[in-house]
Amino acid sequence: MIENQSDNVDKKEECVSEESNISENSSVNEDKVGEDKQSSLKDDENNYAEDLKNTITNNDARLEQLEKEHETLKSQYVRIAADFDNFRKRQSRDQDDLKIQLVSKALTAILPIVDNFERARQQLKPEGEEAQTLHRNYQGLYKQLVEVLKQQGVSPMRVVAQQFDPKLHEAVLREPSEEFNEDIITEELQRGYHLEGKVLRHALVKVSMGPGQQNSQEPEEKDKVEEDIDSESTISENN
Repeated sequence: MIENQSDNVDKKEECVSEESNISENSSVNEDKVGEDKQSSLKDDENNYAEDLKNTITNNDARLEQLEKEHETLKSQYVRIAADFDNFRKRQSRDQDDLKIQLVSKALTAILPIVDNFERARQQLKPEGEEAQTLHRNYQGLYKQLVEVLKQQGVSPMRVVAQQFDPKLHEAVLREPSEEFNEDIITEELQRGYHLEGKVLRHALVKVSMGPGQQNSQEPEEKDKVEEDIDSESTISENN
């Protein structure tokens, strides 16, 4: 019986030893598993950080590329908008020029009629009642014609006593003048007209050459003095 008790004690000790070994082994395994988990988590964190870094780098590069493309498209848009605006202005300017050319051509054909009206007004001297009535009718027609030209933007030039300008005037005659300096218009031979600030027809004018009579006398006086000198030298030689 004592032997049986001894055997039971031994068995119990073996069981306790085995349980202790199992506990130690499980503790070691748990520690190993914990270390593996920590290592795995650390690796995962490193990989995530590396992936995130690569993603940010790629996004920055893509953003920089998109910004460059945006600047390129913006420059193209600005250039196209500027070209279109210039084209629109050029078209509008060309249309205005064409309109002015057509109107100028039509009005230029009418101006000789205006000239004839003005000549007739200067020559007519109504004396009788019938002639005065005709003259008033004529004046009414002339005023209507002038008003139509004015509505179209036509305005007459004022040239007498103005400086001669070949862009506005056409010199038909040049003559000496005691009243006006050189290149000053002394008389209007045919009226000139503007259309919207541009020359519709040049004015035919007479231009002063300045006080030419005095200038012309100076050579004559000089020649007379020279003749007197020659005459005196001839007399001295004869003596």
